[in-house]
Amino acid sequence: MTETRKPIIGINGEFRDATEETSALNWYHSGYFDRVMAANPAGLPVLVPPLRKEEDIRQFLETIDGLILTGSRLDLDPKAMDLEPHPVSRPMSRRREQFDRKLCALAVEMRLPILAIGSGMQLLNVVCGGTLLQHIPEAVPRAMPHRDARNEALRHIVLIEEDSRMFQIYGPLETRVNSQHHMAVDGVADLFRATATAPDGVIEAIESVDPTWFCIGVQWHPENETASALDIQLFNAFIEACADAAAPMTIPFPGSAARSASGRSRKAA
Repeated sequence: MTETRKPIIGINGEFRDATEETSALNWYHSGYFDRVMAANPAGLPVLVPPLRKEEDIRQFLETIDGLILTGSRLDLDPKAMDLEPHPVSRPMSRRREQFDRKLCALAVEMRLPILAIGSGMQLLNVVCGGTLLQHIPEAVPRAMPHRDARNEALRHIVLIEEDSRMFQIYGPLETRVNSQHHMAVDGVADLFRATATAPDGVIEAIESVDPTWFCIGVQWHPENETASALDIQLFNAFIEACADAAAPMTIPFPGSAARSASGRSRKAA
């Protein structure tokens, strides 16, 4: 990679199915691509629509240096996780979820640097074999507020493990994050470990157990206007890992079919 080449960062988006009154719509929260461009080093964001064919998704991933799995105001479909839907569940478009699952699985196999945000972290965990809590107020005794429809600026402390990449990024000072979720990671997939929790024990961040692979998921939204000044450091670290990485290589992960190796290697993140 030359000094002038910015790493290319793929970003998935929201999708709404067509109805009798409205057309189908694909859109993106500008905070994701603005944070990528404002990072130091800066990245070059590329927005990807919900592709249908696996070969197209793979080709797209082979052109980028890192992937952001974005969040959503809607939920992963509980039925897709063999759960009885909770009354408050609002499943996202089936087209989006099916695409996101394929995108995530292939990116994990290729060991692309990944930053998963909000429900993107939940997706990453589920695709890799983990589980979710469907509704925090009922699943966690004495849970603190994690979502308030009347307060977009709701914040709480997170406790970060010291022997983690997250601690290297955020440092030893008290960390407060925005919070707007009612689902959460429960059982952590074997590829990851929990590295930040809320005071009530709810998992707020996961990261790869492999120190050479930059793969972090955060439950909060560092791209939002309500993010803290520390959150830009997360994007800085992610883009730096993408800049340092070579072309992706294919490594099967638990629960997936093995893919043929591309014969290309990736530097340690």
